Amino acid sequence: MANLKELRSRITSVSSTMQITSAMKMVSAAKLNKAQMAITAMRPYADKLTELLQSLSASLEGDSASAYAEQREVNKVLVVAIASNRGLAGAFNTNIVKAVRDLYQNQYQGKQVDFVSIGKKVNDVVSKTHTVVANKSEVFDDLTFANVAAIAEELMQLFTEGAYDKIVIVYNKFRNAATQDVTTEQFLPIVPIEGGTATNVDYLFEPSKEEIVEQLIPKSLKTQLYKAIRDSFASEHGARMTAMHKATDNATELRDALKLSYNKARQAAITNEILEIVGGAEALNS
Repeated sequence: MANLKELRSRITSVSSTMQITSAMKMVSAAKLNKAQMAITAMRPYADKLTELLQSLSASLEGDSASAYAEQREVNKVLVVAIASNRGLAGAFNTNIVKAVRDLYQNQYQGKQVDFVSIGKKVNDVVSKTHTVVANKSEVFDDLTFANVAAIAEELMQLFTEGAYDKIVIVYNKFRNAATQDVTTEQFLPIVPIEGGTATNVDYLFEPSKEEIVEQLIPKSLKTQLYKAIRDSFASEHGARMTAMHKATDNATELRDALKLSYNKARQAAITNEILEIVGGAEALNS
């Protein structure tokens, strides 16, 4: 009977876990829907703005070129690692940690590499072995363009002051609820347009091309960072929904297996009791 009691306790525990994972899955599904709509609506605008900026920047030469496009010898790199403040999202946070370690050990080996962490999970890991110059995990408490723009302004200032020669962003790019791609994007200096030349279309600019670029650059960089964080935010809920769905399925299978074991053990116990009664009755009659 002690075995039956243990099985009943395990069935109750697994059933409770299954209810929790199922509830977390539904919450993440609801949040994912809103986050997915936000990034889907924003992505075309952000991509077109970046394309326009790169095209205009490529046509500027010499003293007209922006300070944000200045190409330097890369000795000091700042990596903006975007993850989440919470776990239970499968490999979502682990993939970012692996990506930033790969950057440090391979691509930027021998260079000064510092980090800005956006997400408590990546900050907890990276801060143990590397220099984290800023932890901006609180941005997820109120994810607005204004809050992200403030972070982007700090990054732009660090670059223009010469504190870092290159700034890159590492985040999970949202594809669908089950798939997130770990992406590394160059934030600063501005990536030249592919081919290194501007578009052949002849435009008339008012005000001047230089003034337009100087106004577009801060806006484009803020939008780029906001898009990356929005992508990561949607990816987080997609990863958590998928992880909780699998956890619920696994808990259901385990519960069913435990119930089967419990019924077999209970049937065996009842059979043994019957055999003992029959054996005792036969002993009395003999």
